[in-house]
Amino acid sequence: MEIIRVTTEDQLKGCFEVRYKVFVDEQQVPEHLEMDEKDESPEACHHFLIVDADKPVATARWYEYQPQTAKLQRVAVLKEYRGQSLGKQILLAMEEQAKELQCTSSILDAQCQAEGFYSQLGYHVISEEPFYDAGILHVRMKKPLI
Repeated sequence: MEIIRVTTEDQLKGCFEVRYKVFVDEQQVPEHLEMDEKDESPEACHHFLIVDADKPVATARWYEYQPQTAKLQRVAVLKEYRGQSLGKQILLAMEEQAKELQCTSSILDAQCQAEGFYSQLGYHVISEEPFYDAGILHVRMKKPLI
C-alpha cells in the first residue's frame, strides 16, 4: 500500500470515492454536507490518499486552521480495510507534512466513537462538551506537534 500526497484530479477523485462510501453510504451524512470549498482542487487543501494496488482505500485532508495549527479532517478508511493501521498511518503522514510546514499543533473534530483511537495517537479533548456535526456527535481534540 502507498500513501500519496494528492496532486492530481484523479487522485482527488479517489479521495472522494472513499469519503462517499464511508460518510454518505455508511454513516448517512447528507451528501451536500460532505463536500466543501476545500475539495475544489488538489491545491485547495492538503489531501492524502492510501491506495492498495491502485484502489483508493483510505483518505484524509488537512489545512492550516490558525497560524501554526493544522486542522485534520475527513479521515476515512473503507470498512474492509479497517484494523490495518491505515488511519494511524495517514494521520502520521499528515502530521509530518504539517510539521514540515511549521505547524506546532494539530486539531481535529473526532466522532465520539473514534475518540479512543485519536487518544492513542496523542490527542486530548479540548471541547467542553460533545457537539453535533452532520448529525453525528463529535469532540474537538488537540495534539502538540513539536
